[in-house]
Amino acid sequence: MDSVTQITLGSAVGVAVMGRRVPVWKAALWGAAAGTTPDLDVVVDFGDGILNMTRHRAETHAIAYLTLLSPLFAGLATWLGRDREVFRRWLLAFWLVFMTHIFVDYLTVYGTQILQPFSDYPFGRGSIFIIDPLYTLPLLIGLLACLVSRSTRRWRWNNLGIAISTLYLAWGLGVQQHVQDVARQSLPPSVAADVPLLASPSALNSILWRIVAVEPDRYHEGWYSLLDTEPVVSWTSHDRGADLFEAHANHPGVKGLSDFSHGFVKMHENDGNVLITDLRMGFEPSYFFTFNLGKPGSYGLLDPNRMATQEGQRPDIGRSLPWLIDRILGKTTEPPPQ
Repeated sequence: MDSVTQITLGSAVGVAVMGRRVPVWKAALWGAAAGTTPDLDVVVDFGDGILNMTRHRAETHAIAYLTLLSPLFAGLATWLGRDREVFRRWLLAFWLVFMTHIFVDYLTVYGTQILQPFSDYPFGRGSIFIIDPLYTLPLLIGLLACLVSRSTRRWRWNNLGIAISTLYLAWGLGVQQHVQDVARQSLPPSVAADVPLLASPSALNSILWRIVAVEPDRYHEGWYSLLDTEPVVSWTSHDRGADLFEAHANHPGVKGLSDFSHGFVKMHENDGNVLITDLRMGFEPSYFFTFNLGKPGSYGLLDPNRMATQEGQRPDIGRSLPWLIDRILGKTTEPPPQ
């Protein structure tokens, strides 16, 4: 999730766990610091665009490493607060802040390697968009109400915010399952029923969902809004670049991004350069994570030592936003403007 959400979630969890044992502002401040700590890995540059992507949310988001980090945070908070009696409570607070951080990240589509160092499998459910005000605002409002209130029941506001936001996460999981069922029932006759399929919410909401189905030689993109009059997904089909996958299957960048994206990738050529794209984030033809692997050299092969450069493209907001609003409301079933 975005930094504002993780800071808010960390603060809310810290306040909920520490309760009356420390001042509310202190629990909120420590919770915010711990909530943003796992995302500091973004400052590390591996020198390669694909590695920068696949190594984000790796060790810093692992259950094992964050569990080991929790006593260090708890010890520092206890030492600065000069109160040894609250060490165990701080330990629980920091551990829960870290675990809720990676759990919410897991619910996004990106990919979180929570089992490092035992496995580098990227877990990503894709049931919530990386920025969703409907999740963040209840947390923020409840936290602020707790901070400014002078009532002896002030913590109820914070707990209520956490409860509402948690219910929203459950809502997203339920809606995702519904959308996937609708999408599979709407697949073209030529597409196998068990084709890999991913449904994820569009920007800033959980009403409009984008669906991608991937076959070896092509992929299909569709959209479905809960406000559509009919439970049907209309699909557009696109070439996936099967010949390029076959030619460059052993390239580390191709294998790395394919594994990280669970196969939801495409390849194409532009001005002689070979590019690979993560199909999970963005929409046709604008994707956030497109990487240039260079031009094939001897024997038509790519240089495995050439660093991949990111050439992602963001959608044109001026053209996309009006369409997004109409599509959410079910006023159109046309694909996004190209």
